[in-house]
Amino acid sequence: QIKAQHSKNSPKSLLNNTKMGKGSNVQKAQAARERNQKKQGKSEEERRAAAAKSAKDSAAYVCLICKQTFMVNATKSVLYLHVTSKHPVGTDPVSCFTQLQGFDPNDPKGLKAKAAEDAKKAELAAKKKKKAAKGGMDDLDALLNAGLTKSKKK
Repeated sequence: QIKAQHSKNSPKSLLNNTKMGKGSNVQKAQAARERNQKKQGKSEEERRAAAAKSAKDSAAYVCLICKQTFMVNATKSVLYLHVTSKHPVGTDPVSCFTQLQGFDPNDPKGLKAKAAEDAKKAELAAKKKKKAAKGGMDDLDALLNAGLTKSKKK
């Protein structure tokens, strides 16, 4: 009597190793559970966290004089507008909002300041390049002369 041994590649072993998919009722129940979780909405912890975040964002900027609050998305130009419209003429904008330090109302996005800064950097780079081109030869000549005048000691 010869017993047939099942090899790993035999059809019978392949049938035993396959996994069956979930039944249709299981899939329906799982989909229903997911829908119910979405309907429930946020948990109590999530609600508290969202409320704390919105409270923090709503009072991101506070006028130091009148204590009016501004949302986190308020721009510097909006803050400056508050200073000019709600407070007496001549009020220093920095006395209301420290964020307005260095703010130019004529250049609210800072484009003019950036252009001036870039021009200054370009001018300094040009001066440095010119100096390097001119001074490089002088430095090279000075190094060569120093090397030639030194005597070797033995």
